Amino acid sequence: MSENSHPTPGLYVLILLALVIGTCLTWGIAFVDLGIWNPVVALTIAVIKAVLVILFFMHVHYSNKLTKLTISAGFFWLMIMITMSLSDYLTRSFMLR
Repeated sequence: MSENSHPTPGLYVLILLALVIGTCLTWGIAFVDLGIWNPVVALTIAVIKAVLVILFFMHVHYSNKLTKLTISAGFFWLMIMITMSLSDYLTRSFMLR
């Protein structure tokens, strides 16, 4: 696709299918005991789904470089905040012993 083109309806259906599969994976993984890795796996699936929504449904994939830079900076900041929250959450069980 060229830079100014827009996604086709077929691509929207594929992305929707990927989002539904990601939702089913999130639901299914909730019943599997992975110990401290449950939030990591759930957040990984959520991040993948968020990237798909940002890139295709918000048309960032087809936008100019300044828009991509702005979205990337916001997403990078979100990853910093999630990492800090997870590091706090994952080390709490060690402090209670």
